[in-house]
Amino acid sequence: MVDTPTPVGRCWGMAYENLRLDRDGDTTTITLARPDKRNALSIAMMTDLRDSLAEAGSSDTLAVVLAAEGPVFSAGHDFRDMAGADLAATRALFALCTEMMETVQAIPQPVVARVHALATAAGCQLVATCDLAIAAESARFALPGGKGGLFCTTPLVAVSRNVSRKRALELALTGDPIDARTAADWGLVNAAVPDDELDSAVADLVARVTRGSAAGRSMGKHAFYAQIGLDQRAAYDLAIESMAAGATTADAQEGFTAFFEKRHPEFTSRP
Repeated sequence: MVDTPTPVGRCWGMAYENLRLDRDGDTTTITLARPDKRNALSIAMMTDLRDSLAEAGSSDTLAVVLAAEGPVFSAGHDFRDMAGADLAATRALFALCTEMMETVQAIPQPVVARVHALATAAGCQLVATCDLAIAAESARFALPGGKGGLFCTTPLVAVSRNVSRKRALELALTGDPIDARTAADWGLVNAAVPDDELDSAVADLVARVTRGSAAGRSMGKHAFYAQIGLDQRAAYDLAIESMAAGATTADAQEGFTAFFEKRHPEFTSRP
């Protein structure tokens, strides 16, 4: 008899077996909810996470917070998905992971990681992929593949786009964890805060990054990721087109008018 997990999350008619999706005002929180599995990024978890991100992204929510239950934020890939698998199966697994990670950056809303505990391997990659991240001081971050049999090559893609090359390789080659303060110093997270201040720090950051035009933020987020890997001239070409188009939008024009009239702008656009 097959043991079918009971769905733990539901929002807007969608059921998820591995996470919760909750809406509070203009913020949607996605919570990894398999603490008994150390919130491992199994195929099922990655599928749920990809789909819930897309669902939140298509809504009128203004921000997405990515959180987790239990003593580990995420332990990374579930080795049970890879043990005995052939090349086609492992290639499909990492392609799914990449699709899920790219969904974080593709949705129009800012995505903020709320990291309360250890984030390791692909779990660390998930934090690095989020637009922003706040960590509790007790959190830890690691790319442990260097101490094992499978090097953290795909996690290193995201991590190396947040920290310097030598810091990224130190994480990957040693496999040693770093604490939250070090992660903040290295640029892996925006801030490390006392554990009992984590929720308030996340809420404060969400409030600050959801001011102004949601449509303008969406254009800016997409342009940022599009230009970050380009050389300077190509990056400027892309940025010019994005800003030029942005300047003609209703929200931008309202911002200009409000500035001249010395009043608060009234933005109407959603993501």
